[in-house]
Parts: sequence; structure tokens; C-alpha cells
Amino acid sequence: MTAPGLAGQAAGAHGTAGPADTGVYLYGVARGLDPAALGDTTGVAGAPVRGVAAAGLTALVSTVRLAEYGEAALRANLEDLEWLEATARAHHDVVDRAAHAAPTAPVRIATIYRDDARVAEVLTDEGGRFTEVLDLIAGRSEWGVKAYADPALLRGDTGQDATDPGGGLVPGAEPPTGPTPVHTPGDASPGGVGTAYLRRRQQERRRRADAGRRVGEQADAVHAELADHAVASRHHPPQDPRLSGRDGTQILNVAYLLDEEQVEGFLAVTRAAAERLAGIEVEVTGPWPPYSFIEPGAV
Repeated sequence: MTAPGLAGQAAGAHGTAGPADTGVYLYGVARGLDPAALGDTTGVAGAPVRGVAAAGLTALVSTVRLAEYGEAALRANLEDLEWLEATARAHHDVVDRAAHAAPTAPVRIATIYRDDARVAEVLTDEGGRFTEVLDLIAGRSEWGVKAYADPALLRGDTGQDATDPGGGLVPGAEPPTGPTPVHTPGDASPGGVGTAYLRRRQQERRRRADAGRRVGEQADAVHAELADHAVASRHHPPQDPRLSGRDGTQILNVAYLLDEEQVEGFLAVTRAAAERLAGIEVEVTGPWPPYSFIEPGAV
């Protein structure tokens, strides 16, 4: 995630002082945090977590080796799923602990600065924008909803391919009984194996297109209902199947920002959707610190 006003600054170390072989890893920014709440918390690579205070805010940081977290090393490490998972988990654990003690705006993974002085400078320069984000997320939590459509559903394989909703034959279906029509060489009517094959392919493409449209409309309807029970929402791109481990196609990947009193109704909507949508699996995760809402206007 990107810190407010810091887009494009998370790939390397920033600042000009400090040991040449270390940098400062930033997890998030808190307001009104008692440093004692951090206790003996450790972060990425097992590094101790400390607070850097400036402008009425506290940055949660650790000192890390640039051999692992410098710009060149990160280009390789961010492609390593095992490294990425371990780093993301440690990052989240730090933010989550702070968020239980005070409003905390997380920043995206692997945001590195040269030293504590540079971090304090960022807090001072960006204090207004951090405050705006903290005002938005204070007392609220993020919930994620993903939905996966069974491949058969997207193919239109419902077991009712030969009938319309009323039980009759679909338009263009072959007659179930009777002799096969024979066309003479002079017959202008279309026919033959090639024509029948093309017709079947056209019908299959239409069926898939219709199925995809119906599934998309169902996903849109679920999102609209969930958004009515949330302060804000944020759509994310479909997740890499290697991370989701799902065979189904992801048709919904949205984060929702909820007040505490909205959670019960929100979860009831997700349960109802999962029960009524055949062939669609609904997955809910949370509560999380509001990673998806750390930029002003991200609503």
C-alpha cells in the first residue's frame, strides 16, 4: 500500500544520512499511540519495532539491512512469493498491534527510508494528509469480500442447455425425433457437417457470453447490497490464482470500510448471498486495518 502523498517512493531507501548498509522500514503512522503499546514487538526479518514521533504523529519503524531491503534487492524479493508472504505477515502483525491501541494508517509493504530523521521529515511534511486519512479510518475496520464462479457456470453448463426457462426447445435446437432432412445438390437451404459445426460454435459462444453476463450482474448486485452496509468500498484487481489457490474464476474482489455497528448487517448480507447464488463461492475476511483506504479520496 502507498502512504498518503508518497506514491512511487516505496522501492528504495530515501534520505541522506545513516549507516550505508541499513535503512528504516516504515509500517504505518499512528495518532495518540502510547509507545509502551508496542512492547517487544518485532517486525520484518525479526527486527525490533520502535516509534519515531513528529508533528503529533508516530511512525512505526524498524532498522533493516539494505542487502535485503534496498532497491536492487527488493526488485528480486518482491517476485519471491515465499519472501513476500513472510514480509507481508510481519508487516500486518505490527500494524494490527498498533491499530488495537490507536488509529493507525498502514503504508504499503517495503516502504524504506534512509534514517529516522527522514521519517520525521515525512511526518512533518505530510502531517495534514496523514491526519485526513486517520480521521477517515478511526474506529473503523476493513473487510474483504471475494467471490469465485465455478468454471461450469461461466461456460453456461447448467444442465438445462436444451431447454428454455419454460421447458421448450431452445431456438435453433435440432428436432428430437423424425428423419434427418436430406438436401439435394440443387437445394439452396444451408446444411452439411460444416454448417452444423459452425452453428454449434456460434451457439456455444452465445451461451458463454450470456452466462458471463449473468454472473457479472450477480456480482454487481452483491456489491451494491454490501456497499449499502459500508462507509466506503474499494475495488481491487482479480487476485493471482497462485495466491488464491482457487479453481473458480474470481468475479469480485472488493474491500469495504465498516463502522463497528455495520459489521453484523454486512456479514448477514454475505451469508445470504452465499446461500442463494448457486455455483458462486463467497469468501469474507476481516477485520483488517484499513489498508485499502489510506489515500485521501479512496472511498
